[in-house]
Amino acid sequence: MSPAAVKAAFFALIAATVVLEVIGDVLFKKWALGSRNLFLGIGLLVYFTGTVFWAFSLRYEYLSKAISVFSVLNLIIIALVGVLMFRENLSVINKAGIALGVLSVILIEI
Repeated sequence: MSPAAVKAAFFALIAATVVLEVIGDVLFKKWALGSRNLFLGIGLLVYFTGTVFWAFSLRYEYLSKAISVFSVLNLIIIALVGVLMFRENLSVINKAGIALGVLSVILIEI
């Protein structure tokens, strides 16, 4: 597999993992707000599926790099989801942290 194909596979798997983790987080938040056990069950299933994608992503990248990219992307997206879906507020410090997170992913990939 060429280096470009390896990088593409890694990012596709990380993107799928992040999307599934965010969906799981949203379902858990809806469960916490409304106590509907269906949200908890589906959230756990979605989290498990995301973990499978995470495991496969480790075939294409070092653990230290993979966890860094995953963690930062997950934090950025979940912060945006919190603002857009749950009307949570971000302080100036929070916004600066998100910007630094984006910069950190760029620096990790250079």
